Parts: sequence; structure tokens; C-alpha cells
Amino acid sequence: MFTGLSAFPLTPFKDEKVDMQAFERLVTNLTDAKVDSICAMGSTGLYPYLNRDELFSVAQRTVNLAGDIPVMVGIGSLRTQNVLKNAEAAQKAGVNAVLLAPVSYHPLKESEVLSLYTQVTAELSVPLCVYENPGVTQFTFSDDLYYEISRLPNVAAIKIPGMPFATELGAERLAQLRSIVPKSVAIGVSGDKFGAAGMMAGCDLWLSVLGGLFPKTVMGMIHAAQSQHNEQEYQSVMQSSQHLDGLWELFVRNKGGMRVMATAADILGYCEGSCLPEPLSPLQGEDRRALAQLLEQLQLD
Repeated sequence: MFTGLSAFPLTPFKDEKVDMQAFERLVTNLTDAKVDSICAMGSTGLYPYLNRDELFSVAQRTVNLAGDIPVMVGIGSLRTQNVLKNAEAAQKAGVNAVLLAPVSYHPLKESEVLSLYTQVTAELSVPLCVYENPGVTQFTFSDDLYYEISRLPNVAAIKIPGMPFATELGAERLAQLRSIVPKSVAIGVSGDKFGAAGMMAGCDLWLSVLGGLFPKTVMGMIHAAQSQHNEQEYQSVMQSSQHLDGLWELFVRNKGGMRVMATAADILGYCEGSCLPEPLSPLQGEDRRALAQLLEQLQLD
């Protein structure tokens, strides 16, 4: 399941409760597009804001809607015992894989992160994707830690930040990681601005916030990235990504894609008004107007 597009849909809220009707519309959009996999309750899916019952309900609903499309869900939490309970709930819901970031308030040490993954993988019966997101978790995986974690049972993929792919050093970083982790472990790129470059460098999958709302746009970029054979085709793929620079700028100004995608879901009618749990809030003022203009101009699908 760790190939192509892993789409990260929003988990929409209404009156401080998960809006299942809106969520169904979002997931149906992904199943209609025939995405390669769905990651419910990823970072855009707000897993830290859900209790265990909500996590189970969202996971189960995703599995029921997804049909033959594999489903992965985020299980991160501050305490290892709660991660284990989330993993149990996710597996009970019938998911195909779980996504785990080292969530913390106090900065974690490498030994603590290794302990987290060691305990969780020992209790799993489904594959696990390691989620490195230092912009949110304030934790960066060393190569030594990747070596140790990637050899734990059930570890099947790692999700790395896209920043190295901003330059030619991305291909070198990917080759370095390939030499560290077992061949059975897939390597995925995140950070949508760098997703196309990561796929062209040889990443196995693109774990995409944008793909959670506009799957066909991202799938088209993935297909082009994987089929490019010369410099002209390479430049064409990069131009497709650069065409979205206005969106990437909104991502940066609003500390990631979550608020942007929540606002886009409202503008496009998937949700009603603010669909984020407080204190989170959607885009306002000029940023909202800029996003509405971009959506009209880009015609993403």
C-alpha cells in the first residue's frame, strides 16, 4: 500500500464534534478518484484532537467507505499507553496500517522515541509508517535512529520531510536513507511543495495534504514524475508544482496546509463554515480571499 498517492483528508468538525457527513463527502471524493491509499487522521486529519472513541469511529467509517482502497490512520499521542490504545482501536476498526509521529510537549530524547516505537510495533498486527514531521513535533530523526527503528517488526515505511528535495541534495539524501533502511521499507515524501521533486528523485509515495482534497491533481503530478525520462519532461513536472506556488505560500504563512485545506473545504462546499476544533481557526481576511481566487484560477480536482 505504500506507493503512489497517500491522500490525507481533513477531519471536519461542526459544533466541536466530528462532522461525519462532511467527512464522508471528503472520503468519497478520494474513492471516486481511486487514490492509492487514504490516511485518515494524519496531521491534516487532526489526530491529536480526537479521543479514542472518535478515532475509532472515524477509522471505521473510512474503512467502510474505502472499499478496496487501503486505509492508514494516525495514532500518535503524548503517552505511550494512549498510543497503544489508539493502535488497538484502529486495528479493531479494520485499518490496513497506522501512522505514528513522536508527539510530545517536552522535547523527546532519541532513547525515548526508540522506546515508543519498540513498544508499539511489538503490539501491532498491521504495518506502521514512521512519521517524521519536525516542524510540528520538534523532533528530528538521526540516521542511527532510523537504522534502529526501521528494523523493528511491522515497520513498513518512513515519511520524511520534503525540504531536502528543494535542491539536488534531495536525491543524495534519498540514496543515503536507502542505504540505511531495509529494502522492504518504503520511503515517502511529505511537504507538498516538494512532493513532485521527491517522486522524481525516486521516493515510493507522496503523503499529501493537497491530495486529501484534490487527489486527481496530485495523482497527475505523480504519474508525470514517475514517467519522466528526459530534461524536458523533468522541467514540465517542476512547472506543474511551481504553478501552485500561490498555494505553497499560503501554506507557509499559515504554518502548514491544515488551515488552508479546511478553508478550501468550506469554500468548495464540503463543509459548513469553520470546520476546525477550537482554538484552531480557518483563514480569514486577505488570505481567505487569496485562496478563493486561487481555487477559481487553478481549477484543481
